Amino acid sequence: MTLQELIDQSSRIVFFGGAGVSTESGIPDFRSEDGLYRMKYAYPPETMLSSGFFFSHTKEFYDFYRDKMLPLWAKPNAAHEKLAALERAGKLSAVVTQNIDGLHQAAGSETVFELHGSVRRNYCLKCHKFYSAKYIAASEGVPHCTCGGLIKPDVVLYGEPLDGATVEGAIRAISAADLLIVAGTSLTVYPAAGFVDVFRGKYLVLINRSETALDGRCDLVIRESVGKVLGEIEV
Repeated sequence: MTLQELIDQSSRIVFFGGAGVSTESGIPDFRSEDGLYRMKYAYPPETMLSSGFFFSHTKEFYDFYRDKMLPLWAKPNAAHEKLAALERAGKLSAVVTQNIDGLHQAAGSETVFELHGSVRRNYCLKCHKFYSAKYIAASEGVPHCTCGGLIKPDVVLYGEPLDGATVEGAIRAISAADLLIVAGTSLTVYPAAGFVDVFRGKYLVLINRSETALDGRCDLVIRESVGKVLGEIEV
C-alpha cells in the first residue's frame, strides 16, 4: 500500500519526527557529515549543550547557543505545512518531535509534543518570567531577567530529564494512534527513540534516507526526503 492509501484509511495519525524534518528548512542536524557534532569548537557540542556547562560556563554556552541553536530565519517546509493541514482535516492527532525549532507551530500545528523543549521559550530561573527567542538572539553575554535572575532556554540539555507532562502526552498519543509515521530520525537518541515501542496501532511507516533499527518492523519504508514525501500527500 502507498502512504496516501494508509493515510486515507486512518483517522488517528501521529507523526514522530527528528532532525531530518527540519534540515529541508536549512537547519543542520547533529550527526551528519556537516552536522554540529562534526564542527570544531573549544569544547564538543554535546559538552556545551549540557546542564553542567550551562551553569559553569554560561557565557561560552550562550556564545555557542546564539551562533548555532537559534535559526530564527528558518521557515516551515512542505512537511510542516502538510502535517498542519492533516491536523486541520481531523486526520492527524498529534506531532511528537525531537526538534526544538518551533517550526511545527509556525506552520499551524496545535497539538505538538516537543520532547526536547523549544528555543522559542526562555525563562528566568528566579521569577520564571518568559522571554522570546528574539530577545535572546539580540542580547549580549549572559542574558538576565529584569529581576536579575539568569535566563535559561526552555530546552532539555544533556544531563536533564524530559518534561514529565510532555512525555505522558506523547506516549498517550502514540499508543492511541492507528497510523504512526516516523520520519527524519536515526532513532538513536534515547529515551525519545523508545517511544515508538508503545505503538499498538495498525500501520507503522518510516520515512528516512538511511537505514534504522526500525526498518524491519515497518509496514512501509520510504527512502526519500520527508518534505518531498509529505508534500505530495493529498488531504
